[in-house]
Amino acid sequence: MSAKITQSIPGVNALLDCVMARGPVKNDAALSRMLGVAPPVISKLRHGRLELGATLVINIHETTGMSIREIKALVAGNVSAAAA
Repeated sequence: MSAKITQSIPGVNALLDCVMARGPVKNDAALSRMLGVAPPVISKLRHGRLELGATLVINIHETTGMSIREIKALVAGNVSAAAA
């Protein structure tokens, strides 16, 4: 059984923007501090040079209260499922 999330760059950006809005934080540097990752990690995620890992998904879940299902839907680019 594979737990891999199908990712799209717009989907990852939508997720990061949603996390920023829930933070509320104003920029990627503040977002990286909120999630406890180095600033280059956020940049690499936004530009598709790094895949979103399970540890960060769990961290986003714990920090924001977003469900794992909502996080997966946003990353896959399914904004309508994430809003439900």
